[in-house]
Amino acid sequence: MTTPLSKRPEIKTKHHYIDNKEFLKAITDYRKSVRRAVRLKEEKPRVPEYIGECFIKIANQLAFKSNFINYSYREEMISDAIENCLTYVDNFDPKKSKNPFAYFTQITYYAFVRRIQKEKRILHTKYKYIESLNIDDIIRQAGDEGDYANSFVDFLKKQADTAQQEIRDSKRDKEASKLKRRPKYLQAIEDAKVAESEEKAKPKTKAKAKKTRSKKST
Repeated sequence: MTTPLSKRPEIKTKHHYIDNKEFLKAITDYRKSVRRAVRLKEEKPRVPEYIGECFIKIANQLAFKSNFINYSYREEMISDAIENCLTYVDNFDPKKSKNPFAYFTQITYYAFVRRIQKEKRILHTKYKYIESLNIDDIIRQAGDEGDYANSFVDFLKKQADTAQQEIRDSKRDKEASKLKRRPKYLQAIEDAKVAESEEKAKPKTKAKAKKTRSKKST
């Protein structure tokens, strides 16, 4: 009696949510169409849907990272990032870099940071205003008595306390951010850029070495 052969376990291949080669090709083709439109003095072509989908995926994936997921205005952060990517899509040069994913991830990251800073400034201004109000004089007017007035006063006082806490937290976060290292994914992007530039520099150094050898032999 023959025993059935045991099946080999399937090796799971890691799939990235964006194909960098296809993304690069789409942006290169779009840049060609833009240059052609400029040359013929035509209207600038619309950004292809595939490129727009890539921008949305990059923004959504980055928004779920641990340092961004807890912000209540995450949708605004994503919208800012997509808008920034569309604004600077023409600045990406395939001759200088073959990694559009890294380029637009960086744009998305700094769009998030700018939105967070903006929201914190708005929140700080709002809380400072609440703190400066004389709540008792505003709420407790003639004839206002009872639980309603007291509960509303307590609510506004809690808002003022929250304001103070937010201000302290933002100062602490600002100090801590100075000491923090850059996120791992941004560090990886920088490492990839350095490796890419080193690879480009290798042929030049080899050519120089050949020249020096030929000079010595003569």
